[in-house]
Formats: sequence, C-alpha cells, structure tokens
Amino acid sequence: MEMVFAVLERTPRLFLLFLAAVLLPAQNHKTWSDYGGAADAAQYSALAQINRSNVSQLEVAWTYPTGDSHHYFFNPLVVDRTIYVMARNHSIVALDAVTGKEIWVHPADPGTDIITDRGINYWESQDRSERRLLYASNHCLRAIDARTGSAILSFGNRGLVDLKQGLDRDPRTLKLVQSTTPGRVFEDLLILGSATNQGYGSAPGDIRAFDVRTGKLAWTFHTIPRPGEFGYDTWPKDAWTRVGGANAWSELSLDESRGIVYVPTASAKYNFYGVDRSGANLFADCLLALDARTGKRIWHFQMVHHDIWDYDNPTAPKLLTVRHDGKLVDIVAQVSKQGFVWVFDRVTGAPLWPIEERPVPHSDVPGEQTWPTQPFPLKPPPFARQKFTIDDLSPYLSPEDRARYRDELLSARNEGMFTPPGTRNTVEMPGNNGGANWGGAAVDGAKGLLYVVSKDLPAMLKLEKKPQPDQLSAFATGDHYYSGFGFMIASNGLSPIAPPWTSLTAYDLNEGTIRWKVPLGEVPQLAAEGIKNTGSHFPKVGPVVTAGGLIFTGTRDHKVRAIDVDTGRVVWEHQLDAALEGMPAVYEVDGREYVVFCAAAGSVPNPRPEEKIKGAYVAFALPKP
Repeated sequence: MEMVFAVLERTPRLFLLFLAAVLLPAQNHKTWSDYGGAADAAQYSALAQINRSNVSQLEVAWTYPTGDSHHYFFNPLVVDRTIYVMARNHSIVALDAVTGKEIWVHPADPGTDIITDRGINYWESQDRSERRLLYASNHCLRAIDARTGSAILSFGNRGLVDLKQGLDRDPRTLKLVQSTTPGRVFEDLLILGSATNQGYGSAPGDIRAFDVRTGKLAWTFHTIPRPGEFGYDTWPKDAWTRVGGANAWSELSLDESRGIVYVPTASAKYNFYGVDRSGANLFADCLLALDARTGKRIWHFQMVHHDIWDYDNPTAPKLLTVRHDGKLVDIVAQVSKQGFVWVFDRVTGAPLWPIEERPVPHSDVPGEQTWPTQPFPLKPPPFARQKFTIDDLSPYLSPEDRARYRDELLSARNEGMFTPPGTRNTVEMPGNNGGANWGGAAVDGAKGLLYVVSKDLPAMLKLEKKPQPDQLSAFATGDHYYSGFGFMIASNGLSPIAPPWTSLTAYDLNEGTIRWKVPLGEVPQLAAEGIKNTGSHFPKVGPVVTAGGLIFTGTRDHKVRAIDVDTGRVVWEHQLDAALEGMPAVYEVDGREYVVFCAAAGSVPNPRPEEKIKGAYVAFALPKP
C-alpha cells in the first residue's frame, strides 16, 4: 500500500481519483429510492438475481390499477418495503412492495393542471426519524410524510412553496415555472429545474435549491446572467429582465461524493426565433456543473449557440468511469436531440475527444443573427440520423404521401444540420422531438458502457408573421414577429422517413465506439402484416440496466422487454394492456428481485370509448422457491 501511495502522490490527478474511489462513499445501486434509481441518474441496478439465464421465467408478481384513464409515465420509488406510485387522478399512493396492496393515498388537489408526474423525490434525516416525499403541483413545491401520506404543514407556507416567487418577474405574468420532472436531493437540499413554456414572456430558467425541512430558498443560479455575472455579455443588456427559458426541464444528476450537480439546460424562448436575444446566449443549451451546496458554477459547455431549433439537452447527464489514454477518468456524458454524445472530464469539463466548431448555414430572416459556427464532437459517432432527403423516404408511405413529401423535400431549404428556420419550409433532422429524450439513456458506470434510446423523427419548420404582443414592441420587426413549426407525420400516422424509427444504441465510452445498435419495439399495425424491426413510434422510454446482464424497457407497442446488454438481442418480452413510456424500477425485498413497469401511457390510437384501457403498475419477479 505504501508503494501505491507513493505512485499516487507523484500523480496528483490519480491520487484524487484514488481518494474518490476508496475513501468516499460509493453510490448504492441496490435500491430504487430516487428517480432513475439513484441521485446519479444511472438507471442502473446492481441486483443480479434476474439474469440472462432465468429471465424467461419471469411472472407477474402483482398488479395495481391506476384507477383512471390518465396517461402516466411515473418512475416508482421504493423505500424499505414500500413502493410509491402515482395513480387515482394524480394522487401519490403508497403500496406494499411485495403484494401491491394499497397502504395510503395522498390525493391531488382538485383542479390540478400540472404535477411532477414522471417521478418524485424522497428524503430522510440521518437518524431516519423524518422521512419526506417532495413534489410540485400547480407551481407549488410540497412535502408529505412518507410513512403516513399526510401533508407537512410546517414546510413553506402551510405546506406550500410558491415557485413563481423569487424570479424577479411579476408572478402574475408567469404561466409555467414547474417541470413535470423531479429534482435531486443533496444532503438537506432539493435542487430544482423548471419548465417555462415555449413562447415569449416565459419565466427565466433559474436553477434553485430549497431546504427540505423548511422550504426556504437556499441558492439560485441565473441561467440568463445578470449584470456582472459570467455570460452576461452573451445576451442583450436587458435580456435578464424579459427573456425566458434556458431552463432545466429535464433530469439532473449528482456526484454526491464531490458535491457536484450536473444540469442540462434547454433553449432560450422563443424557441425558433431569436431577434430579441442576439448573442450566443449562455447558459442556454449547456451542460452546467454546479457546486451542489452553493450553486456556484464550476464549469460549463454550450452545445448549441443561439439556439433557434429547440435543440435542448433533454436527458440526465450520465456519470461513468472509463479507461482513457491508459488512465482511469471519471466522466460525464450528455446525449442530445441532435444524436450526439458529448463526453467530458467530470471534474474539469475538459472533453475526452476533440470538439470542432464548424461553419453552419446563415439565416435569411430579417434581423436574425445566427451564430456562424456550432460545435460537433468528433467522437463517439452519433446515434441518430442527421439528414433527411428523398433517398430516405419510407417504403410504407402511400403513393399520395410519397409524392407530397418528395415535393416538399425538394422545395424546402435543406442544408443539413443547423439549417436555420425561415419563411419557407426548412427541414430539421433530427427534429426537435427526435434524437434522445427524457429518461432515454442508462449506464453501467463502472464498465464505461452507455445505452441510448433514440427517435428518428424529422420536422419541417416554417416561420410565419403573426400579430405582436405588446411586451415585444421593444424588439419586434414592425408590428409582427415570427413563429411556427410542425412534425412530419404521414396520413397513416407514421413518420415519412424510412425505419427504424426508434433505436437502442450501446456505446463503449472507454473507446468512444458503438458496440451495437438495434431497432427497439414495433408498430402494431405493421407487425400484424409481418413487418417488424421498424422500432416503435413516438416513444419517450427509459431503459434500465442491471448487473444481471439485462436492459429492461417498455415501449408504446404495449410490450415490456429484456435485452441482452452484450448483443442487443431480445431475450424476454411480455404484452401488457397499455402502452408504456418512462422507465421501470428495480428493487429487492426479502431476497426477491422485482421489476415494475408503469403501463399507463395510453391504449390504441384514437380509441373508441369501449377500447379505452385503464393503466396499471405491473411488477414481475421470478417464481417463488
């Protein structure tokens, strides 16, 4: 050991990594007490009772109906013997994790119009005497007792923290300040991002931390910098008083041992027109590394300068350890809507492989000042297609649709990635609802392996003049401003680009290479005709990797699957009564491993009343001994 320390002391970086790996607590991936499994958002379980040799024996262990016909994407939490789900008209429900039997119900407020329906947060004091569930609804942060389901009225103002307060804007003008994604608990803080609408007059995307006991604001990071703050010169001088967005509506990740929170941010608003926000627009479309205790910026990288494509960072940054140039390096990997995988040293922000600034097309819209270059990572290779021409048209289009899309593509502006939207049709590929999305990546962090679910879904952008709101008079051109976009959907409800429409890609980030790539899911109407390997349509699904050598995921074709991590081959599948989005949860009670899915993302397309299928949580396990 003395020799090891002697070598490490001569190499300060390795010495720090050694301390982090040996002396600091490791993330526990054998529980599922946080959204995505743990604070690091790995979507990984170290449980291996269910593995490739026995997964075919899985059986339904219990089922809990949601009791309504709402669409749910909820990732359950499991603490001890209790599993927490969302059901019964957006109520939070505690169930017995072994039987699925209902323990208590915390009803949602009547008239709830927004709630963190992808997941919630759990916090407990060090002695476990206090245990809380934290979530937001109707733009208020709330806390309830995790053992009883009762609201904690000492939190905030009689149980409520108004999230519209503290943003230095008139709260009455803010329509949306709350994400449907939960935050991250670090020590006694809850760190939150927000959703901010898509248009002008949206709220600023401040990253904030609140005390989990009192609800008091602990710190704020301004993603639209104020005078004197870093990045202020990348905006117009008064942008911080009126421009919205640059928010983190998606998932955050925590390196708990280092006290660093990694925040992926979205575009500034309005999404597709930036005359009122000339400049690069830090910290929109960035990966931010912040001190989790203070909110101070440690480092950042901007993936899109002056975004007018809605190319925000929609997934949790993933924390892994890889062998790079003969050394172990702790990294953070961010996947994007464009199909890129960005890989950085987790501590310094230095990219592992070169990132090249390339010239991109200029806008022809009056007043729009597009940024002349955009960053392109040279490695790893992208996981999504990044162009759409007539050679890529789907063979499953009707003759009428084929002729229409051929004409549209030939007449549109189509200069590849980052073609700016204008007043004529503009092809965007991947579209702003393509590439990776929330929940769409999982890792085996110790092995340096990354798995990404992605959609190949093009969009056709076109800006139109519309009457201008009063608050835009300071920057609008004449009496009008520009807006408008649309996804490309054929008359049969499918994408006009050739399949696969959804893929699962496995990366080895030690080498920066793709190990394998397979279509994920099917389209039932095509599968009934014997057409498979198309990938499912329009999914936002989250894979979960296990130490048993499996990837569990559900898709919109009503099927749940187990996939071999080494080959991408489906080794088990089971049909459920409803479509699936979001991610499953993996946990163990009394020595038995469970995988639970939320099958409540809808039923058949455009169902008749008698076809509507109510959702359910369905848990699978191996047969009892």
